[in-house]
Amino acid sequence: MRIELSRSVVRDYAASDLHSLVQHANNRNVSIQLRDRFPFPYREEHGRQFLERVLHTTPVTNWAIEVAGEVAGGIGVMLQTDVERVSAEIGYWLGEAHWGKGIVTEAVKAVTRESFRQFQLSRIFALPFADNPGSIRVLEKAGYSHEGTMPRSAIKEGVIRDQLMYGTYRPF
Repeated sequence: MRIELSRSVVRDYAASDLHSLVQHANNRNVSIQLRDRFPFPYREEHGRQFLERVLHTTPVTNWAIEVAGEVAGGIGVMLQTDVERVSAEIGYWLGEAHWGKGIVTEAVKAVTRESFRQFQLSRIFALPFADNPGSIRVLEKAGYSHEGTMPRSAIKEGVIRDQLMYGTYRPF
């Protein structure tokens, strides 16, 4: 997949993305808002393992966010299974140098549209931490609706945190 946007390109990852991936991912301000599987510090071996996994996964569900010719972030969907197979969770990150420019909002809109088309989903949802106003703003600008609060549902670096449930639905 390759989607040309006004501020970035959402595209498949390539092995050559390792250097810029590690450069932008190795930031505590990024990792603190993500699941533990996104480590800090983010070292070259983490980037290599991630690229090895995503380059050999079918269907492709993780894409690079390219800004000014380098990978500055990522976006993906986690397809659900069993009775929830009509749903997917969307997740994203962007290097701090590019925050506040509308890059992720544009990417979330594009990947949401493409995921509805490609995977025949009914619903896409996100679970941002309640104390992450930037991510909440992205979701709201991308057309996701606040569906509820999940109090004390997550732990990050020893701190219990609330998560919010945001969702959007396939237009009929």
